[in-house]
Amino acid sequence: MISRYEQFAALISSIERGIEKIERDEMVKLGYKGAYVQYLAAMKRYPQGVTAAQLCEICDRDKAAVSRIVNELEEKGLILRESGTSYRSRLTLTEEGLRVAQFVCCKAQAAVDAGGAGLSESDRQIYFACLERIARNLEIISRDGIPEK
Repeated sequence: MISRYEQFAALISSIERGIEKIERDEMVKLGYKGAYVQYLAAMKRYPQGVTAAQLCEICDRDKAAVSRIVNELEEKGLILRESGTSYRSRLTLTEEGLRVAQFVCCKAQAAVDAGGAGLSESDRQIYFACLERIARNLEIISRDGIPEK
């Protein structure tokens, strides 16, 4: 019998691999990396711009990962940095960045819709509420350790 841990870990890993493959497959069509998807989608929600520090929070990534991707996005002409290379400089999408972000968001929505085929709206609400609870609980456990019984 598969334990709840094994089932949970395997399913989460499978979902993550599926998302990463879809991101790679779609972005290669535009000549970009799949790793850009989450950042571009996040930046599209903030037309006034965001800082790299804010992207760390929004995308739940560490400073090094965000800095690397931000530098690549800037080199490729997808974002503009307000001034210098400061971690607190405002980042905005260029016209090309906005075009790619719109493509990303459209494809992401189509993937989410297809992935959730057969689920009712009520099922989705329960699923996301449970997933949020699990994520918060695991965040606490990863910070404080596994509680002793």
